[in-house]
Amino acid sequence: MALITLRKNLYRLSDFRMHGAALKSQPLNHVHKVVKERLCPWFCSRQPEPFRIRFHHAHCKKFNSKNGNDLHPLSGPVFSQISDWVRLEQNVKNGESQTFYKRLSNLTSSEEVLSFISTMETLPDTMAAGALQRICEVEKKDGDQGLPKEILENSIFQALCFQLEKEPSQLSNTTLVTALQALILLHVDPQSSLLLNLVAECQNRLKKGGLEVPNLCVLGESLIRLHSSGCVTLELIINQLQGEKLETFTPEDIVALYRILQACAEKVDEHQTFLNKINNFSPSIVSNLSPKLISQMLTALVVLDQSQAFPLIIKLGRYVVRHVPYFTNEELRRVLEAFMYFGYHDRFFTKALENRVAAVCLTLDPEVVCGVMEYCGRKRILSKPILNAVAETFVCQSEKFSPSQISALMEPFGKLNYLPPNASALFRKLENVLFTHFDYFPPETLLKLLHSCSLNECHPVNFMAKIFNPFFLQRLQGEESHLDRLNRARLTQLFLTAVLECPFYKGPKLLRKYQVKSFVTPCCSLETPMDSQLYKSVKIGLIDLLGAKLYFAPKVLTPYCYTVDVEIKLDEEGFVLPFTVNEDIHERIALCIDGPKRFCSTSKHLLGKEAIKQRHLRLLGYQVVQHCLGPQQVVWLLHVFHLSSPADCKLPVDKACSVQGSISSS
Repeated sequence: MALITLRKNLYRLSDFRMHGAALKSQPLNHVHKVVKERLCPWFCSRQPEPFRIRFHHAHCKKFNSKNGNDLHPLSGPVFSQISDWVRLEQNVKNGESQTFYKRLSNLTSSEEVLSFISTMETLPDTMAAGALQRICEVEKKDGDQGLPKEILENSIFQALCFQLEKEPSQLSNTTLVTALQALILLHVDPQSSLLLNLVAECQNRLKKGGLEVPNLCVLGESLIRLHSSGCVTLELIINQLQGEKLETFTPEDIVALYRILQACAEKVDEHQTFLNKINNFSPSIVSNLSPKLISQMLTALVVLDQSQAFPLIIKLGRYVVRHVPYFTNEELRRVLEAFMYFGYHDRFFTKALENRVAAVCLTLDPEVVCGVMEYCGRKRILSKPILNAVAETFVCQSEKFSPSQISALMEPFGKLNYLPPNASALFRKLENVLFTHFDYFPPETLLKLLHSCSLNECHPVNFMAKIFNPFFLQRLQGEESHLDRLNRARLTQLFLTAVLECPFYKGPKLLRKYQVKSFVTPCCSLETPMDSQLYKSVKIGLIDLLGAKLYFAPKVLTPYCYTVDVEIKLDEEGFVLPFTVNEDIHERIALCIDGPKRFCSTSKHLLGKEAIKQRHLRLLGYQVVQHCLGPQQVVWLLHVFHLSSPADCKLPVDKACSVQGSISSS
């Protein structure tokens, strides 16, 4: 399929207007000759070798142009439903026109539309705009592409364009904006006389304040797609819409209004009062929004940073659940981005997402698969159906994922500390991809990927020597004077993993200048900070059990970069030592006070970074005690001190019996 390249200033379409007469009134050979000599193509080229259209002889039946009644434009999705055309025909009083729109709505191809209108003796401008829009709709079903060559060369289609280009000042408001919208969606060149005349007429009527709300919304969206008017005209549209009652807007108009404001996002502060008014009104129309409109509204809310509109976001989230099976790949990706941006999630959406992904994961776009995985990772959602389906997709179709997408796809497995049933096949496939395309992975992407693998004990031993190599570290550093702290922390934890969990690794070591002293970083820490409120409750119980705060220490930084929530020291006989003592220490107890943020949001399953921390502390000789929120809190402490009851406690304590009530209250 090829399109046409506009040759600027070569011909003027207006040069071969036949003033005062319709095409029908000219001899066929005369029309053929004029068009061949003076044709100026309208459509932008998207092919490397463009061609120019030639009219064949004019069709036997051309159209007498006469202005008809207003045609209500389609301001919703490009692919119109029959109900949209029913709404169009409600504005037409003529019985013949109603029949026309009913038949038009049933046509499913451009050829059928052109064949149908070629049978008409006359075609009012209103019907011409409707026919052009219907052509646009049926052609757009296969994606955002231009018209095929055979449609562009069709004399009936060209006659439609000529008819709308003549005297646009005589067109009704709705016909004018509808024609402009359809032509822009068909990739008409912005510098063609056809489009320039229509845009100029729209702007003229806009300045006079003669456009109604639906027409203003359609015009605004059309100008956004045109990318040529800047914010000046859009600001004028916004100012006129501010004076209208929102109750008179259709759901499509409200979404169009959001999109117009989105195009002027740099002036969001000036429009915030108007936005607040729209945000408060919009929940009332959410139930009437299509999947496409919901996706567009959420995207606009993200661009406009309307985090304060949470009642609207919550209601959109509830209705998104119903539309998950019907979103296109792009729409679903935008919904996921919006939910991540606003921090929104609920179990009903997760369930709907599980059903969608499990059913069609093999056909999902790689960007959508990565978006789903990023959503699960950010919200700490351990969804086994999603993770299993994605793992199977990668094993079967790894070639369709780019290096950055592979990293985004694999990281949640490590973050959520989950291995799918086909883990061996998954990591074998990943290893093969890395062996084949190692040099294609950006250094930071590769480091994140390998680090995430180590979180759930799938150690990238075959690649550790490469990432500890000075050449790789220099690539990772790039032009900066030093590596950022997070990447250094990842390198350090990988090296610690090699030392503790891979004793057979004999490759190069990580140079000390690339190591960190603590895994707690200001931004994205490799440890989850201790829950301070939970610690206060536990501290009371520990003081009651041990007798004084002297016998335990909170937030202890170990020589191995990890920070222990509470450390308790024991001598060889099992007596507790004051935390200031550094000699004769026989055993160290690391009490992990695990709050909700250390688990997956949907279960009591430790996150990967907490699992690797506890695993490493055990290998380093600590006795790790995981504090749980159950009623038997004293049992694990008695077990730690090898006691059968609080009375056997080898501690300076006289209130040991009260520990159960004190700690369980946490």
